[in-house]
Amino acid sequence: MVVALKYCALATSLALLTACGTKPDAAKEAPAGKNKAGQPAAPAAPANPDQVEVSAAQERAAGIQLGSFERQNMTTEVQANGSVEVPPQNRAAITAIMGGYVQTVNVLPGQHVAAGAVIATLRSPEYLTLQQTYLQSKAKVRFLAEELERQRILDMEDVGAKRKLQQARADYATEQATLRATAAQLRLLGISLARLDAGTIVSAVPLTTPIAGYVKSVNSNPGEFVNPQDPLAEVLNRDDLHLELKVFEKDVAQVKVGQKILFKVQNAGRDEELQARVFLVGKAFDDNARTVRVHAHLEPERSDLLPGQFVAARIQTAGARVRTLPEAALIQAGDLSYIFQRVGTDSGRTVFRRVKVRASQPQHGDVAVTVLDPLPDTTQLVRRGAYFLDAELRKGEGGD
Repeated sequence: MVVALKYCALATSLALLTACGTKPDAAKEAPAGKNKAGQPAAPAAPANPDQVEVSAAQERAAGIQLGSFERQNMTTEVQANGSVEVPPQNRAAITAIMGGYVQTVNVLPGQHVAAGAVIATLRSPEYLTLQQTYLQSKAKVRFLAEELERQRILDMEDVGAKRKLQQARADYATEQATLRATAAQLRLLGISLARLDAGTIVSAVPLTTPIAGYVKSVNSNPGEFVNPQDPLAEVLNRDDLHLELKVFEKDVAQVKVGQKILFKVQNAGRDEELQARVFLVGKAFDDNARTVRVHAHLEPERSDLLPGQFVAARIQTAGARVRTLPEAALIQAGDLSYIFQRVGTDSGRTVFRRVKVRASQPQHGDVAVTVLDPLPDTTQLVRRGAYFLDAELRKGEGGD
């Protein structure tokens, strides 16, 4: 009986020792870096998602430069496109007063011509008929003048009838009107009345330019018939070049006479920025594009521009002294941008904080910024190297 009790006690002790020294498989510790299920553990979230820490070596390698805001006079601008143009009085379309056949063309496109120069000559039987009408009318006026004088003398002697005197006076006035009208038509054609009175009848008439300038185009060749409404050539005077810009409806209220314009000639192969000044703002919208035409004088006058060249312009509409930073200090992110502020050091590493701002269009490498959270002007900011800090911050966020 005693032996049996001793055996049971020994068996019970062995069972307890075995249970205490053995753990279930589910209770085993997970390897480092993995959870209990054996999957990789998620990285710990940073204490502040807008802060990043870099070492001194990283700062030097990234070329990070610190500074603060600068105060500059920055202008707001209206973007506009347009072209180089000349005023209407500096543009002449050479047309025929009466239709005729082209006999000669004396100019080529691009050629400079003086005012009054002959561009082409035309010939037509109608020119001969008009000269004939003039000479006949002139002879008839002479006859009617003599007839009127005879009737006046007869009337004074109370011999002639009053009706004949009145008829002679009416015929003379009518023929004088015909002569004056025919003479005016001949002058428009460029036919010399003095030579015609001397007996010289011409079969060809000259087409002359009323302005000096460069021939823009020649639209006819010898032998072609041209109508009065057909421009035979076009001449441009480049002495008064100006800009003609199209400003959209939403921006028109900001544009005023006297404002400065900076513009570049597109597709000219040069980055030179030229200047102009607004002298006229249109008072009506173009029906199709809903734009208003704005005209500007070049400052100074330029002789190397060509009428019709397209330009991209910035109209400087206002000016104010504002906070600015270099373009390299900003990270674009849609409607908002970011800058980096130096907040201190931690264990020998420099701590930077990302700050939201609103940025305007760059001007000469600087950008006017509006900080959404108050910051003093003396705040230590990253003026160069912001993209490196942004990349480091994105690493901490789990980005690429």
